[in-house]
Amino acid sequence: MKLRRRARAGAESDNAQMSLVDHLRELRHRLVKCVLAVLVMAIVAYAFYEPIFDFFTHPYCESVKGTDKSCTLYSFDLLGGFLLRMKVALIGGVLLALPVILFQLWRFVVPGLYKNERRYTIGFVGSSTVLFAIGGVLAYYTLPAMISWLQGNGGPVTYVTAADKYFWLTALMIVGFGIGFEFQIVLVALQMVGVLNPSTLAEVRRQAAVGILVVVAVITPGGDPISLGALSIPMYLFYELSILIGRVLVRKRTRGQVQAAGS
Repeated sequence: MKLRRRARAGAESDNAQMSLVDHLRELRHRLVKCVLAVLVMAIVAYAFYEPIFDFFTHPYCESVKGTDKSCTLYSFDLLGGFLLRMKVALIGGVLLALPVILFQLWRFVVPGLYKNERRYTIGFVGSSTVLFAIGGVLAYYTLPAMISWLQGNGGPVTYVTAADKYFWLTALMIVGFGIGFEFQIVLVALQMVGVLNPSTLAEVRRQAAVGILVVVAVITPGGDPISLGALSIPMYLFYELSILIGRVLVRKRTRGQVQAAGS
């Protein structure tokens, strides 16, 4: 069975047909590299567990500052501390290996692109990594306000914060914000390949705003207005920015077609 790495006509000769087995073999090759990168970075995160622990507990300490609560996280079983260290190492490995993962994803897609499109590799990997990092940083600085809001609106209860649940909440926030900040990359890429166009995005911006709110409510674990606003507002701004970028791409494409027709 033959599968084409390209759906568009006019592909270069080096983008020849690949068999299903070839696709699966290449996918396995890319996945192995991603797993190895995660394992190496997880070992690094394991070795630097204590400073990583202090770094990620800082938002919690900030949230309880000035209250009668202590900046202490608890483990309720003997294995809890060690299992938490393993989880933090694994999560840290994935986050630190993100550039490698994105590069391997792009390399898997590249054979299906034209040669002039392959030069976007550095831009894709670099911008995706930077945007994910910015989203993670925003989540990190949103955590104290989010935790304070949750505790302030939780009613007359005494909070005993489990370390593993706190770190899981933190990881979900960082990953959720990071994925949300990749929104613009996806929209621009879809416009580059002709799946979307800026006029269509402009026509459905109201529906997009509602959809962004729904998506953010799903991917942020707190369900609080702090994290909802902190992520949905940048995502909508990214939506508008992607429309502007798409219009620039359309003008460049039209100009190139006119020049090609004139020659």
